[in-house]
This record gives sequence, C-alpha cells and structure tokens, in this order.
Amino acid sequence: MKALLFALLVPLPAAAQKLVFSTDAMDACFDYGGWTDCIGASASQCMEDTVGGDTSAGMSGCLEAELDWWDEALNAAYADVIAGAQAMDAEAVEGAPSQEDAAREMQRAWITFRDATCNYEVLDWFGGTGANAAWTACLMRMTGEQALYLQSALAAG
Repeated sequence: MKALLFALLVPLPAAAQKLVFSTDAMDACFDYGGWTDCIGASASQCMEDTVGGDTSAGMSGCLEAELDWWDEALNAAYADVIAGAQAMDAEAVEGAPSQEDAAREMQRAWITFRDATCNYEVLDWFGGTGANAAWTACLMRMTGEQALYLQSALAAG
C-alpha cells in the first residue's frame, strides 16, 4: 500500500516528445535563392515546433535529423561525382591523373578536416551539456557545405 501511495504522489517524468522535423524550412530557403544560409533552417524550425526542442536533448535531436538529411544529400552528390570521374577517366588520355582517385582523396581529406574542425569547436563546450548539440551542429553545417559544394561541382562539370 505504501508503494502505491508513493507512486501516486511522486510525479513521473514527462514522456519524451516526438521531434517535429520537416525539410519545409530548408525548401523555402532554397526557393528564395538561399545556399549555405539554408543549412540549419529546418533544425531551427524543429526546435521551435517540438515540445522540449529548447533542451540539449531536443536541440541534438533536431540537429541530428537535419544532419541525416544533409548526409543523404552528400552521399548522393558524392556518388554522382565518382560516376562522373569514372566516365572522365575512361575517356582520358593515357597517363592522365585519375579523376576518381582525386575525388576520393579530396573526400577523405575533407572528412579529416571536418572532424578536426568539429573537435576544435566542441572545446568551447568542454564538460557542458551543450557539447553534443555543438558537435552535431558542426557536423550538420560542414556536411551541408560539402554537399552543396559537390552539387555545385556537378553543375559546373
């Protein structure tokens, strides 16, 4: 009986809220001619629309959702860059540097640069609860920038 009374008197923590994430904010930004300014638009909207979106966990969740979107865009653009590089290599004169090798080297170097940059930025939050959100925000921003760069390289080629 005592346990039942205790359970009724002690409030339970609020259930975790489902993130309200949509790419609508980014889409609208792109429609107005935005480019890198659009990175983070949907994560910010998610934080506003999600109950608890202003907590460290909520912010991290919204940032992670947009990071996942940019990661898919990056992987698609990278696959197209590699396919284009392979086609150029097939038509290149003998002894020409490999476009595919150069693209792979560039992407590997970018990953190293991204991780080092985000490690540096997170130091501002060392030991704090915002470190995870800061890490995810950095990954999202840099992944978005790289996805847009690769897409622009495809458009120029």
